[in-house]
Amino acid sequence: MNHPSPGVKTLLVTGGAGFIGANFVLQAVADGLRAVNLDKLTYAGNPDTLAALRGHDRHVFVHGDIGDRALVAALLAEHRPDGIVNFAAESHVDRSIDGPAAFVQTNVVGTLALLEAARDYWRGLEGAAREAFRFLHVSTDEVYGSLGAEGRFTERTAYAPNSPYSASKAASDHLVRAFHHTYGLPVLTTNCSNNYGPYQFPEKLIPLVIQKALAGEALPVYGDGRNVRDWLFVGDHCRAIRRVLEAGRTGETYNVGGNAERENIVVVKTICALLDARQPLADGRPRESLIAYVKDRPGHDRRYAIDSTKLQGELGWRPSQTFESGIAQTVDWYLAHQPWVQRVLDGSYRMERLGS
Repeated sequence: MNHPSPGVKTLLVTGGAGFIGANFVLQAVADGLRAVNLDKLTYAGNPDTLAALRGHDRHVFVHGDIGDRALVAALLAEHRPDGIVNFAAESHVDRSIDGPAAFVQTNVVGTLALLEAARDYWRGLEGAAREAFRFLHVSTDEVYGSLGAEGRFTERTAYAPNSPYSASKAASDHLVRAFHHTYGLPVLTTNCSNNYGPYQFPEKLIPLVIQKALAGEALPVYGDGRNVRDWLFVGDHCRAIRRVLEAGRTGETYNVGGNAERENIVVVKTICALLDARQPLADGRPRESLIAYVKDRPGHDRRYAIDSTKLQGELGWRPSQTFESGIAQTVDWYLAHQPWVQRVLDGSYRMERLGS
């Protein structure tokens, strides 16, 4: 294989064909890093997203499971990464309501297997390589539960997960912490708010609304539409992870937010207006007229908001996108990449509502 020069940092990235993981890999390789990309290619993993890296000497794709201990050990031994970034997770709340067992298997059991492999590999490193090694675990603000009208989640907020998905992520966060305190493994954890941007699987709110609005179909909004999320542009999230990897204090958690709280109904109406301006419906109707309120999701957290003060103060990261600039870029990306979307939709996912 054509290996880059020894000066190139190598990362083992798990879940690197998913939405956030693939954006991270594309950004990292463009910036000169080498990525060994391990992904199981479950429903939301999409090799199409990585098409630009086919044949690239700084990207190695491996189809496999983080729970496959022999495979992970072999990859660590062969590629000698300087760090591991763990994106591998089942991530859709509605799917966790329908089938929680898969979430426990991937997010808890899988993370445990990966931690054990990382610990054994790290113990075998010496000198500067051992000092520099990091295991970064990518998590979610949903582990903190639901907020009232005021306040924001900080790194000291008590965990109070309300869905099988967030419970499984909370368990994995605790395992990561335990491996630091028990074995000394140099870990870092990031808890992020709702991501959006290019290559997001079209079951999540923003790409789902874009696709349905383009087709002139009803736009389903849960409950009264007043649930609040803090929206984070995926490119900003990936830069935050890189910054934490470079300079974060081991054993610490860093919250990553976009400083962009919006009610779901405002998000939907913003997308409608952007699409009306770019590609009006043939009959001239405003797309807001397509909004249809539907029965709320069970255990639907009312509000999330992330306080990124620690990340901004300690490591100097700031989001580069406002919600307005990020959502306009995202709409334009989906308009320009309809073949990518159609290939996703040709698979098993049919935009059905899950988790009812």
